[in-house]
Formats: sequence, structure tokens, C-alpha cells
Amino acid sequence: MIEELFDMRGQVAAVTGAASGLGLATAEVLARAGARVVLLDVDARGLQAAKQAIESEAGHAETAVLDVSDRAAVRAAIDDIAHRHGRLDAVVANAGVSAGPGYRTEIGQINAVQDEQWDRVLAINLSGVFVTLQAAAAHMKKQRSGRIVAMASVAGLKSEVMCGYAYTATKAAVVNLVRQTAMELAPYNVMVNGIAPGPFRTQIANGRIRQPEVEAEFANLETQGRDRPMPVISFMLWCSLLGTGARTRPVVGRSACPGAPAAHDSSVSPRVPR
Repeated sequence: MIEELFDMRGQVAAVTGAASGLGLATAEVLARAGARVVLLDVDARGLQAAKQAIESEAGHAETAVLDVSDRAAVRAAIDDIAHRHGRLDAVVANAGVSAGPGYRTEIGQINAVQDEQWDRVLAINLSGVFVTLQAAAAHMKKQRSGRIVAMASVAGLKSEVMCGYAYTATKAAVVNLVRQTAMELAPYNVMVNGIAPGPFRTQIANGRIRQPEVEAEFANLETQGRDRPMPVISFMLWCSLLGTGARTRPVVGRSACPGAPAAHDSSVSPRVPR
């Protein structure tokens, strides 16, 4: 199915946070589409397992250990990929961390948010995404082509009681970062989109979503297919890599809204100067 959606043979793609969860699903989709995928993550052991999984399906994968909160390291990693391969066709800024539970719990209320936690989440979820886009843009503007996808969240499109303050704040910022970057890069034939997933059963926050009490909360939401992110990611990557720019697409379980802005999506299409 993936091969029928889009063909990336001969192209080079990089994915941050690719050792597990949605990042790994994204890397697997890109590899199945024929791309040479570079997996970037702070988890060295997870990277090796992810590489083996992709190569077992005849995909091509490389790995590099990367902490996206280290801005200089992000720039160096993206530069290295572009220079070694002579091109950089797609970058997915996926790496992110949880900020803990939302305000329904005592530790998730605004007065309980600790400075260290706030700063760490911003460094990874916002600054890490920004510098990934920045580094990718430097190469894509020169080659006048490329596709960038940033992983936001439905928690960045509306208030989300299950997510911590720093998480919702950073994901909302990513949504507007996508819009701003897309407008700048459109004249260079570089398309920028965002994907706003709902809850999937991944290992974010040490797998907190798998805890019975958290699972019970999410059971009230429209979240079909949370165990199988690949079909969702396949379709949304197809929309993001081949569609128009400056759109953040909400994805909740298996429901998606690819053709038009959703209720909470005030995205715009860039005007390219003639």
C-alpha cells in the first residue's frame, strides 16, 4: 500500500526521535517508499533495533545518536547527512517528550509546574523542532526543493486536559512555526507541513498511556487504531509530502482530515510570488 501512495526511491530522508513510537513508524513508511532514511535519536540501543527492523523489510537505514536539545549537534547532524548524500529531500521533526499529566491531577496543575521540567520540554519539543527546521531549510533553500514535516499534536490545537502545560504550549507553538516556515520557504519549492496526532500507545512518558487509569480516560475519546500508527502515518505523510504547504493536519487514531482544515485548524496556503 505504501509503495502505491508515494515513491521516494533515490531520495534521502531524516527523522528525529526515530527509535520508537511515531518516529519509528514514520521512518518505516519512508523506507518502504524507497527512501534512504537516517534515524536520529538519543536512544542508541533503540536506534539499532529500529535499523534492524527496517532492514529486515529490505529498507535502507542509517543511524546517528542525537539529542535534539543540543542545537549545535542538530545542525551538525543535518549538515552531515546533506553533505554525505549530496542532497536532503525530506526531514521529519518528530522528537518530543511528555510534560506529565494534565491539570486534573495535582502534579499537573499550573502552580506545580517546575522550572526544570518546563525548560526541558521547551528545549526538546520547541527549540529542537525549530533548529531541525532551520538546519533543513539551509540545505533545501540552496537546492530549491525539499519537504519538511513537524510533529505537533491535537494538544496544540485545543485545550487538552490529559497533557501537561509545557507539552500543550510547545505543540501549539509548533503549529504556528509550521505556518511561518512554510510561508518563507514556499518560493524555494520547499513545502512545510505539520501532523497533529491524537493519542497512540507509544513509549512517550515511559508508556504512561498504557496505564489502566490513563487508558480509561482516553477510552472516552475517538481514538480508534491507537495500536497501529503505521496506516495513519502512511496516509498523513502522503498528504504532507505531496500536498500543499502550511497545513497542520489533525490525526486522532484512524480518523484524519486531509482535504480541508479541521474545526481547530486555521491553516493557510502559501502564496508563491510570480
